[in-house]
Amino acid sequence: MTTPPLDLTDTGVLIPVLQRHGFSTRKGLGQHFLISSKALRAVLDACALDDSAPVLEVGPGVGTLTRALAEAGAHVTAVELDARAVSVLAETVGGFPDVHVVQADILKVDLPALFGEARWTVVGNLPYYITTPVIARMLEYTRHIIRAVFMVQREVADRLQASPGSKIYGSLSVFVQTYAAVERVAIVPHGAFLPPPTVDSAVVRLTMYDQPRVPLVLQPRFFRVVRAAFGQRRKTLENALAGGGILHGDRAAIAAALATAGIPPGIRGETLGIDEFLRLTEAVGSAE
Repeated sequence: MTTPPLDLTDTGVLIPVLQRHGFSTRKGLGQHFLISSKALRAVLDACALDDSAPVLEVGPGVGTLTRALAEAGAHVTAVELDARAVSVLAETVGGFPDVHVVQADILKVDLPALFGEARWTVVGNLPYYITTPVIARMLEYTRHIIRAVFMVQREVADRLQASPGSKIYGSLSVFVQTYAAVERVAIVPHGAFLPPPTVDSAVVRLTMYDQPRVPLVLQPRFFRVVRAAFGQRRKTLENALAGGGILHGDRAAIAAALATAGIPPGIRGETLGIDEFLRLTEAVGSAE
């Protein structure tokens, strides 16, 4: 089946499509549609599509990226919350037999049920209000996911790939980097969207590790330690851990755990990398 060309990055094409469906964007849903062919190509390239791997698209909107994925030969399952957008998608991607649109909340849908035993690539233009929850949800399925390519606010992209010691390095950085290698592959100016947001965006690629950098059995304690370490950034690590309730706030026990891990008590948590947090977690576990 041949699907006629429809360049949704062209506002002269996109706006009439929206008008035909009486569609207006909703600020509460963070709807900003991509109108840059350059940015679209950056997303496609970052996906490194494999014919054998299906694609999960988060929030397809009106189908700009969905069409590009289908035209590149991908088998796409697009999960869209907004019923109005699903109506538009019937026009813009309905002619592609390998595109399946699911009206659902991406945070609630049974993802493995959509793909069975296959591993998937995830892609999406994520609204700010749902960026962290979506990324956290995807990291629950690292055994199933090959890579995730997301358009996010530029400041979020910077935090995702931040290194120890930087001002923007925090618990989100540690959390994501525990499961995936993070790359920022493109900057996307705010004018690349309709309507334009107030800030620039970036394309980030998360390539999932075969195994997380922290063993599963240690992860609950590991992330408690990380949250405590970043919970009071201006305090020394020893004080932050005590304030965060690690080892019930017992400073002597915390000092002993830090010594066992070979970490000076007077440094700040944002200077620790994942391996150091892991050593500290193991020392805390031994002291509990």
